[in-house]
Amino acid sequence: AKKAAEPKKAAAKAAPKAEGKAEAKVVGKVEPKAAGKAEAKPPAKEEPKTPSKEEVKKETAEDPKKRKVEPKAEEGAPKKEAKKEETAKKEPKKEEVKKAKKEEEEAENPEKEKDAPKDLRPKVKEGISYHPCDVTLNVVPTLGGKVLMALSEGGMQYLIAGARANVGVKAGRYMYEVKIIEALNPAESSGGQRGGRVPMPRQLVRLGFSTAKAPLILGDGNESAYFDSEGFYVSGKGSKKTAASQRFTRDQIIAVVLNLDPKSPNANTVSLFLDGQRVSQPQELPEALQGKALFPHVCYRNVSLHVNFGPSPSAALPFKCRMLQEAAAADAEQVKATKPKDGKYEVLFPVAFPDEGTFDWLDFHLQSNKNYTELSDRAILQWAEKSGFTPAKVNKTSNDKPEMGFGIPMMDDGSVRRVLHAVAPIQQRSYIVMEVKGNLLKEERKELLSKWGPGFKRTAAVMMGEPSATFKKFVHDKALKLKQEASDKEFHAKKAEEKRKKALEKRQKQLEKDRKKNAKLAKKKQEALKKKIEEEKKKKERAAKGEPEPEEEEKAEEEEEKESEEEPEDEEMEEKEEDPPKAELTPEEKKAWFRKTAVPDLSSYHLSTSFQKFSVPEEDEGFETVKYEWTKDAGKAKDYLKTWVRDRKLTIRVEDLEPSEWFGAKFKEWQSTMQSWRAKQNAFKAAKAKKEAEAAAKEAKKKAAEEEEAAAKK
Repeated sequence: AKKAAEPKKAAAKAAPKAEGKAEAKVVGKVEPKAAGKAEAKPPAKEEPKTPSKEEVKKETAEDPKKRKVEPKAEEGAPKKEAKKEETAKKEPKKEEVKKAKKEEEEAENPEKEKDAPKDLRPKVKEGISYHPCDVTLNVVPTLGGKVLMALSEGGMQYLIAGARANVGVKAGRYMYEVKIIEALNPAESSGGQRGGRVPMPRQLVRLGFSTAKAPLILGDGNESAYFDSEGFYVSGKGSKKTAASQRFTRDQIIAVVLNLDPKSPNANTVSLFLDGQRVSQPQELPEALQGKALFPHVCYRNVSLHVNFGPSPSAALPFKCRMLQEAAAADAEQVKATKPKDGKYEVLFPVAFPDEGTFDWLDFHLQSNKNYTELSDRAILQWAEKSGFTPAKVNKTSNDKPEMGFGIPMMDDGSVRRVLHAVAPIQQRSYIVMEVKGNLLKEERKELLSKWGPGFKRTAAVMMGEPSATFKKFVHDKALKLKQEASDKEFHAKKAEEKRKKALEKRQKQLEKDRKKNAKLAKKKQEALKKKIEEEKKKKERAAKGEPEPEEEEKAEEEEEKESEEEPEDEEMEEKEEDPPKAELTPEEKKAWFRKTAVPDLSSYHLSTSFQKFSVPEEDEGFETVKYEWTKDAGKAKDYLKTWVRDRKLTIRVEDLEPSEWFGAKFKEWQSTMQSWRAKQNAFKAAKAKKEAEAAAKEAKKKAAEEEEAAAKK
């Protein structure tokens, strides 16, 4: 009976422990098994009694410690079995885990978007496409704009391509789809990298929306919001990337949903879907985009995209959503292409002297003429930086031909410039060809003009002389803005240095104060110890003499010490944050027509070797029109050119000075005449020397003969 009772007790003890660790259902299943096994064990152990076993039983009965150990050993088996059953039940299959996780996500974030109701309003009539001025020069639209490819020869493989559709929405909820149909891996340069860093990732996709006047590279300005292929959401330049979705790759159908419906719980948001499933929560649009018409915008690198604007989606979403091609005309806004009346787009060649408002005039013109595309080395450099390049820290030689300095041969060898100048005449848009030196030289102007066919209106814009009042104001405002930025930067740097110095001084003062305080406390402890020893000595002396103890005034003394120790702390006045000083232009800067830049428009070598050949463009060179922006007269411009060249002759050293043909012919005549003169002079000198030698020999012979005669007489 005792043997049968012990396992039951063990099972009873094991059951509460299992209940604390497992769920109620698991415990209910474990207890009977454990009990059953515990009950089955005693009959198996019933064997003929032997003295050794009886002794063991007596010892266990007598010794309570051993009696406690045995139940623990017995209850270990049911515990282990119970744990195994628990773990087996707690380890569901992977599919069940995924399903449960999905159900949890759906429970936490239920889909708030509802099916779009029927809309009987008139829809957008024209098909959605891309205007040439709304795509970067490396974009190659094919199949009626449904497939977007990009140029990838040489350094073009590193530049981001951007395309914005011509139809946007300002209300409602609409979507468009993109599919990556090709991923390219262009060959790297055989020369390898020279310390440069290739922008990553090599295959890049950005999908989002932007305003009609936003830059063509998503993320360049504050008027765009997009998802990228790495799973991030970005809203505006300089904003932090937010991990908002999954990565998307080739052969996936990516849908971008824009919700501008104020009645929707997801109003003013943008969402991402992969193959019809939501992969991002609705991301809020920045305030700069709310209330404006937003246009579908894609950017990509080393991939080919299929863009679907509708009418039907390739992958259905969990809710019905109309595509952009099905947008109501009242909700949409369309940008119409600005075509010239005569059908010819303009190619503008600015002609201006270096360091006399060249690039400022270019910025001034582009500010009011957004449909023009700049063709210059400056534009290539800016495009590369927007694509992720960090230029090497090298000095720019000039604004006209700046050093790329990326450390990648394909970017530094000028291949990008060659490709752009080859593809630009094919695309119907207006251009500004900014070549400071090239546009001032007649031969180079002819070479540049030869690339543009009769389908373009070739115009020369001459900026010589005193500029207009509007341009002067633009230059002064720009100079003041740059001066204010430099002043603010210097001010903040100075304040940061002052703050650092104050913090350092405060720290040093605190350390010195702590050091003095510790020294003072140590000194007081020593004095207190000496005083205590003296008091104990005096106490013993008084006790030996039988004198009464004096009244203690320790508390008063301690309070006095505390008061003396408490030193007044220096109260620091909170300094108010000062505003940076306002910059102002000096009287000289206000009178100046042009703004001085740190980097010249032309290097000293190129200027000194070419300024004497500068000329004003003429219509017979191939220009349809020659405009004089400032002088309004060709004669005044030519007079200004003569004066400018004459002044530079007095101040600039000519590096490659060459004589004229007349001087060359005369110089050869002079050389031949000089040679004949030298030959005659040498012949004359030789004849004279010969005569002198003969006379000297004759004289010597005569003298010798005379000496012989004199010797003979003696």
